[in-house]
Amino acid sequence: MRGRPLLHTSYGADQSLMPTATKKTALGIFLALVALAPFAHSVPLYPDFLGDNDWMKLLSHVAIFGIGALGINLLTGVAGQVSLGHAFFMGLGAYVAAVFGGTPGDLWGLGLPMWIWLPMAGIVPALIGLLVGPAAVRVRGLYLAFATLALVFIGEWVWRNLTFISGGSFSGRSFPDFQWRWWKEEEPLVDFTADAVWLGFEISEEAKVYLMLVAFLLLATLLAKNLQRTRTGRAFQAIRDRDIAAEVMGVNEFRYKLMAFGISSGFAGVAGALFASFVGRQIPETWDLFLSVEFLAIILIGGAGTVSGTLMGSAFVVLLPRLVQDSTEALKRLIETGDGTLAAIADVVVAVSADDSGIVHTLPGVGPGLSVFQLNQVLFGLLIILFMIFEPLGLYGIWVRIRNYWKAWPFTY
Repeated sequence: MRGRPLLHTSYGADQSLMPTATKKTALGIFLALVALAPFAHSVPLYPDFLGDNDWMKLLSHVAIFGIGALGINLLTGVAGQVSLGHAFFMGLGAYVAAVFGGTPGDLWGLGLPMWIWLPMAGIVPALIGLLVGPAAVRVRGLYLAFATLALVFIGEWVWRNLTFISGGSFSGRSFPDFQWRWWKEEEPLVDFTADAVWLGFEISEEAKVYLMLVAFLLLATLLAKNLQRTRTGRAFQAIRDRDIAAEVMGVNEFRYKLMAFGISSGFAGVAGALFASFVGRQIPETWDLFLSVEFLAIILIGGAGTVSGTLMGSAFVVLLPRLVQDSTEALKRLIETGDGTLAAIADVVVAVSADDSGIVHTLPGVGPGLSVFQLNQVLFGLLIILFMIFEPLGLYGIWVRIRNYWKAWPFTY
């Protein structure tokens, strides 16, 4: 209603994705900024570094992890089922894509086009999720976490031994390229693996892949958001909040838990296929427990049960290692070239030689203190603990606090 944007007079208006003009405008501006990132060098006042190829790869990584995180958010954040098996389904999706889209040769590969292998990377894990789901959804809490954890270890063993599919632990295998073909024609209709000129702009391979992955992320976000607004999504939330009460009210707990497991597995499979093709070559050990923990960190840091929080958490978790690495390198340069108080503080934090001391080191291999990778692991653990204690809604909760403050300003109530 004009002048009363929060007054909803129908159920449809109350459940609208973008109920106010402010939200619609903000979303339009955000999407425009995301789409302009590859052309950052040509857009005035836009941060130039975002147009660099290495940042295009990082942002593409964010988009892929966002798709996978939306799946685990539906299972854990919306349906309340704790799962540590996300990495298994990502690996399964990756190898399904390799079998359907890989080049025929020593390893299994049918050479089918992307419009076949990418959907199959979601369908097959979803079906496997429905098959193994009954054994998992009959338990809850810590026991469910253990049951899904077993999937990761089973998957690692399977991928290492199915060398005709995975290529083995030492060499791994290559995955299908991002190329759009109708069937198996020699020249692809759209090749995302080569530089090109679009609308008069020179666009790199990394930028083309980024735009494609952002489109997939938008589609996955729309699916996840709409699912939460349906009867199925409301059943998920009822089971999460009070499963016994939901069943008394007529919600088929087993059915909806199974659906959540299958849908989440499908999202994970698509994300795994995109990630494997994006990197180009993977070994079976890629799909390990740490990958599952990363996705749990995403929804806990971003805000479990919220789509916006999931996307914010994906960006935070993917970009944090890069920010830590760049900060460590900046402190190292400050030690080598600087003087005074800042250099002294940096010397306490960073170890630049084997006989030095510091919290983190920049040496190849083992050194004093933590490596950058180990520091990232410690930071993830600390952030999960801090958010669970002080802000259970994560980054989304912080954003809600900021938004509500400015809505109520200058009043404090």
